[in-house]
Amino acid sequence: MSPLTKLISTTSLLLGTTITITSNHWMMAWTGLEINTLAIIPLISKPHHPRAIEAAIKYFLVQAAASALVLFSSVSNAWSTGQWDITQLTHPPSCILLTTAIAIKLGLAPFHFWFPEVLQGSSLTTALLLSTVMKLPPTIILVLTSHSLNPTLLTTMSVTSIALGGWMGLNQTQTRKILAFSSISHLGWMTTIIMFNPKLTLLTFYMYTLMTSSIFLTMITTNALKLPTLMTSWTKTPALNTTLMLTLLSLAGLPPLTGFLPKWLIIQELTKQEMAMTATTISLLSLLGLFFYMRLTYCSTITLPPNPSNKMKQWAPKKPTSTLTSTLTSLSTSLLPLSPMILTAI
Repeated sequence: MSPLTKLISTTSLLLGTTITITSNHWMMAWTGLEINTLAIIPLISKPHHPRAIEAAIKYFLVQAAASALVLFSSVSNAWSTGQWDITQLTHPPSCILLTTAIAIKLGLAPFHFWFPEVLQGSSLTTALLLSTVMKLPPTIILVLTSHSLNPTLLTTMSVTSIALGGWMGLNQTQTRKILAFSSISHLGWMTTIIMFNPKLTLLTFYMYTLMTSSIFLTMITTNALKLPTLMTSWTKTPALNTTLMLTLLSLAGLPPLTGFLPKWLIIQELTKQEMAMTATTISLLSLLGLFFYMRLTYCSTITLPPNPSNKMKQWAPKKPTSTLTSTLTSLSTSLLPLSPMILTAI
């Protein structure tokens, strides 16, 4: 890809995201979503591989269908209420249509089918964008309309996403698919609490973005696309693999790491809202995700690859770790002591 094409795609991504998260009118929000979709497709299809072309086509078709549903729900709401304001979504059929559209865009269950396949067909850098930046505009729309949406539908979808994200990730050996199901599970945690505390949803999204970005950047450095590759990467970058282990445990939500903070606050908020059964259910279902996080941790730092001793070590030129990777990894493991300050902010 030429530098000019990459610059145009990156600028369009930033522009589309900015338009969507700052707009009050449905048409402007829809325009930002469309700009985002068209900007990411060249990045997905960049490797010129049949798997990448397939991923780009799947992504385009799914996102086009979701955008059409967003447009249809906003038009039907304006038809019945005369309002184009995002926060004035009061028409019940429009609320259900919008919930479906945003669930498709985010990859929430039962509309998750496209996300693991698209991530598997993309490069690690594009997968990082799809898992973090591309999730922000639909999440903001969901936050702005959360007071109008159906609580039962959102809770059902969130619990289903947590269960499915943990269950489907158990037998995966591709790191991108594992992180895709991890994303589906974390989106379920965000959706659970969005009706009661939208700021907590945003905090969870920011924490998830922080931890996922550090994991993806580490895997980009070591080029770990599969679990067998992850097993041998410790011979190249032992310190980076040690911090990867801590970041994975943080993403699993184990104390005293950063990932424990949003899950702790969500369970606390659900208990306050007299939803102890939901809190118990999602806590138990998160153990499924903990299993494959532990397996990734085991592969990255503890196991030895089943190779002869004279071929075990893969010597490579020393590649320095970027400052961004080390900074994000440090934040992904050490933000829990700042929880009193974060609590005052939300």
